[in-house]
Amino acid sequence: MSGKPIIIVLLLLAAFAGVGLWYSIERAYYTAVTGVVAVSVNGVLQPVSDYQGIDADTSPLKMRACFKVNWAYVPSDALKAQATPLRAPRSFDCFDAGKMTADLQSGAATAILADENHPYGFDTYITQYPDGRAYMWRQINACGEAQFSGNDLPEGCPNPAEFLQSYIEREVNNHG
Repeated sequence: MSGKPIIIVLLLLAAFAGVGLWYSIERAYYTAVTGVVAVSVNGVLQPVSDYQGIDADTSPLKMRACFKVNWAYVPSDALKAQATPLRAPRSFDCFDAGKMTADLQSGAATAILADENHPYGFDTYITQYPDGRAYMWRQINACGEAQFSGNDLPEGCPNPAEFLQSYIEREVNNHG
């Protein structure tokens, strides 16, 4: 008996698995987010225009957004070592993480820490350009890395259970 049919079946299975993996990384679970007219920056709603975003319920890390702002541009190097834009799916072509990273390092853009530990273990960053372009994403922070890997929390991290309880109470009070 020839091994040719077995090889063909294995190659077809590998091709289907590859397509499935690509689809789950690039397309599955993402939903488009539009109609946003303001984003929260340190608890203050700031107006935005031309908002294009994606997000997913499966992970806080899937949130990406591109928009325009007319806020004052305040150049700063304070967060350029921390702010690391995460790659977006290729279909979300307004978000170029590599260019943003290079622009943050060169000083052509500035990073803003918009929210810490929301959700727990994740920080929201915005890259802002002098011409009003802005990009937003979430990335895991030191508290999240320790929590999710099962290590002791670094000094200064809130207790996850207490943080969750205070978060729930805040949301109930805000949305009644």
